[in-house]
Amino acid sequence: MAREAAPAVAALESRLRQLWPPDDWCDVTVLAAVSGGADSVALLRGLQAVRTPGPGRLVVAHFNHALRAEADDDERFVRQLAERLGLQCVVARAERPAGPPKPASGMEEAARHARYDFLRATATEFGARYVATAHTADDQAETVLHRILRGTGIGGLSGMRRARSLREGVTLIRPLLTVRRAELVAYLAALGQPFREDATNLERRFTRNRLRHELLPQLAEQYNGQIADALLRLGRLAGEAQEVIDGQVKQLLRRAVRWEAERLVFDCTELAEQPRYVLRELLIAAWRRQGWREQAMGFDVWEALADSLLATAASGRTAWPMLPGRIAVARHGDLLVLSVGGDSAGKTSLSA
Repeated sequence: MAREAAPAVAALESRLRQLWPPDDWCDVTVLAAVSGGADSVALLRGLQAVRTPGPGRLVVAHFNHALRAEADDDERFVRQLAERLGLQCVVARAERPAGPPKPASGMEEAARHARYDFLRATATEFGARYVATAHTADDQAETVLHRILRGTGIGGLSGMRRARSLREGVTLIRPLLTVRRAELVAYLAALGQPFREDATNLERRFTRNRLRHELLPQLAEQYNGQIADALLRLGRLAGEAQEVIDGQVKQLLRRAVRWEAERLVFDCTELAEQPRYVLRELLIAAWRRQGWREQAMGFDVWEALADSLLATAASGRTAWPMLPGRIAVARHGDLLVLSVGGDSAGKTSLSA
């Protein structure tokens, strides 16, 4: 390694040590999601450099979406890189969907679901404690902007979380979420490490690519030269605010919600003085904990449910359509009940 390249390598690897969870991670197995692009290759080289020997392993996971002619070359590159680093590489290949091609948005979503299903299954197979992905600060800025354009609340403005549960006992972690993409490219250049270029990253039919190559540069040129930093700051501040709200919601989940099989019972008297935003977040959190379908639940429905929590026993809404997932809504005095397929069989137990 050239002497002038050493500082770039040391700086990135030092940051990665600081950004990783504080526990002794050499004792656990880590699954690194590697596409072959600059970000994920830098993640893999960095993790390999900062790990210390221990019973845990670093395992490479590559998902071949089979959407491009070069996809097999990407897979071959990742396999060879893992072999050179002395790491096991697990590869899965997507099956080509039958029927007419999906629109770009549907294709992106389907690819994302397939990739995460693969990562969950592979983490389970290897007993991995962490699944590491290479999302960067640039990805975070694009995510915040995308959510602003689609419409979102404070939680959405906070962007991607640094860590979240992928399944029981497995944490998805994004250790490079505060690192800029240019820093990773410089790191690879200092190492003399090649990477793959994905031509689909330039295709404007994908929303993320239009944000990256059209809207963000336009905003930087015509409105704010530091737009990415401004979006990252907004995301960080929103995340701090959401943490406070999440703390309130956790307390209310314990104090004002009764959990039953396929049913939620809210005590409206405990919630009467709560801000409407907190109530919407409470409803969403409880809904998610039950594992009910959330995709079709729009803002207006959450708002109407919050209205029912705030209403007096006499003025609460009495007629509700069935919600997504066949969730029925009923108000019984000071109790709001959400239940799968209706609650007529359990009305007598509401006061228990």
